[in-house]
Amino acid sequence: MTAGEPLQGLGPRDGVPGTPLHPDLALTEVRAQVAMEAAGIGVFDWDLVSGRLTWDDRLQRIFGYRPGEFDETIEAFNARLHPEDATRVAGLLAEALDTCGSYAAEYRVLHPDGGLRWVRAHGRALAGPQGGAVRLVGAAYDTTARRDEEARVARVLESMPTAFFSVDPAWRFTYVNAEAERVLGQTREELLGQDLWERFPFAVGGTFEDRYRTSMDTGVPVAFEAYYPAPLDRWYEVRAWPAPDGLSVYFHDVTLRRAAQAQVEQMASRSALVARVAGELAGTLDAEEAVARLARIVVPTLAEWCIVSLIDQERPGPEWRRLRDIGSWHQDPGMRARVERYAQVRLPSLSGVSFVAEALRTRVPVVSPSRTTEAIASLFGPGEAYDLIHELAPEEGVVLPLVAQGRALGLLTLYGPAGRGGVTADGAAALDTAAEVAHRAAMALDHARLFAQQQKVAEELQRSLLTRPPRGERLRIAVRYQPAAEVARVGGDWYDAFEPRPGVTTLVIGDVVGHDVVAAASMGQARSLLRGIAVTTGCGPAELLERLDTAMHVLSTGMAATALVAELVQSPSQEADGSARLTWSSAGHLPPFALGPRGEVRDLGAGPHGQVDNDLLLGIAPDRRRREHTTDLPPGWTLILYTDGLVERRGEAVRDGVARLRAVLAEMGGADPETLCDALLGRMLPTAPADDVALAAVQVR
Repeated sequence: MTAGEPLQGLGPRDGVPGTPLHPDLALTEVRAQVAMEAAGIGVFDWDLVSGRLTWDDRLQRIFGYRPGEFDETIEAFNARLHPEDATRVAGLLAEALDTCGSYAAEYRVLHPDGGLRWVRAHGRALAGPQGGAVRLVGAAYDTTARRDEEARVARVLESMPTAFFSVDPAWRFTYVNAEAERVLGQTREELLGQDLWERFPFAVGGTFEDRYRTSMDTGVPVAFEAYYPAPLDRWYEVRAWPAPDGLSVYFHDVTLRRAAQAQVEQMASRSALVARVAGELAGTLDAEEAVARLARIVVPTLAEWCIVSLIDQERPGPEWRRLRDIGSWHQDPGMRARVERYAQVRLPSLSGVSFVAEALRTRVPVVSPSRTTEAIASLFGPGEAYDLIHELAPEEGVVLPLVAQGRALGLLTLYGPAGRGGVTADGAAALDTAAEVAHRAAMALDHARLFAQQQKVAEELQRSLLTRPPRGERLRIAVRYQPAAEVARVGGDWYDAFEPRPGVTTLVIGDVVGHDVVAAASMGQARSLLRGIAVTTGCGPAELLERLDTAMHVLSTGMAATALVAELVQSPSQEADGSARLTWSSAGHLPPFALGPRGEVRDLGAGPHGQVDNDLLLGIAPDRRRREHTTDLPPGWTLILYTDGLVERRGEAVRDGVARLRAVLAEMGGADPETLCDALLGRMLPTAPADDVALAAVQVR
């Protein structure tokens, strides 16, 4: 059937009309007719000799002919064929007849009422005795519904903002929508029928090929994100659905989304970096330790490698001449030795005209120009620094001054390759982060510098307040002081040991409320008052505390303190056998322990019923009468005085700490006072004591 020139008949039809069919063949024909009717398939038979074209009723209805209207000519077929399909269908039909081969075509049919139908036809040309085609038989069916559905799908695919393409099982493109043309940068004419892997070779061997083939092989849909390199240079979110006729792929360009997400993550990372710098550098009061930490903290978030420098504040000369590179780090372990060596040799090779000197002079960050390696190398003469900077080959660099309180303390120098997240590659936001890090580091360094100064003053004050105990043949005395806070190095706890008159040794242990320089000053005042009263009056421990309490009240010191005063006296007979008489009085202070040479432990404050008698602390009731307690210390016994910092723990009762102290003492029998004090501090105190501790041990020889 064709809309071209009608083919002329070639002779009578072959076959004998009316010949009865074999029963099996008749059954087969019935089955075939039922199947064709169910499928809406019509049949045709074109006798090329007579020119008669026979259609069954279904085929006539498909072409819009009423019963009796079809005149069984090729012209009737041509009359219904859409003019735009005529030439193509004629060519397909002529090819089948010329070769006595098969015929397949899909074309449009125009009905008299203006309706349009799509028809798909299949047939075969049969040869006559002379070898030429004498008949064309076949079938045709209406594909309008399928075409309409395909058109609707196509409209959806073309209008949706999601890129879509499909490939057949041989990975050839079978459909590409408009958005896919835009995203992929190729037209559908360039892609349809082409091999996917040939058109997009960088997909081979990567995530795209792996996931596509997995979906096709398993029949399971896949979803993933992957990067396709240049010329696309984009990230895609992909969903692929397999089907018997191939693979359907939907994909979005998510490059901008991933860039925004990466930017958010980078901002979060940099915020975390600033917080970490603030936290970790605030945790140390040693300037050089802080610098060593800083170098490792900023790599690789801000730079591929870095160097941190400090200015020696004591040396004369320009600031850049007083720099010392004392911290460095590289994200590549294999390059760290080179960076460390470069940090050792670069400064002596620099002159006053350098990025380092400019940053110190202007107090603002200095960004190196393009070709950073050559720019830095030009500052050196031939030598090791020149060679090392070429080996390290930085593509960008920033020198940030560490300035606090208007004083330059050092430099943070960041290096990194361009375009890989370094400071200059990421622009103002990254540079702002680096500047904030430099500011935090400078504040920490300034804090460490001020602490060093304060520590020096505090240690001098400590030495002046806590003097060495007297040395003699009768008694062996050891004292210790452990501050709670590294910031102050002094506090309100104190010890004292002195001889107010011959043959008498006075021991004092006390704790002024507070843990700072103010408490230390109050402690020094109380200590001096007590010493003066003891030397001038010669009174015993209880009266000493009473007079001290009165003096504090009269002088309006405003302090509150605990204190324990003990007095050791040896008579001639006691000197001979090595014993001593102990008298003590407590103003709210923990009572002392006595330790025997074989580990015997006596709690000198325990009453007959286990109660502790330690009276009110100083500064509460200045008129209160104090009690004294007296006992003998046998030869070789040791008196232990301590403040509550030795036994107190957060969340624990004091009695538990006292019990722990008693147990430790029981293991220390026979130890000399120096050894005993060191052991008690080592075994009783945590790593970071929460309170000051004063400790004194006195052994009778």
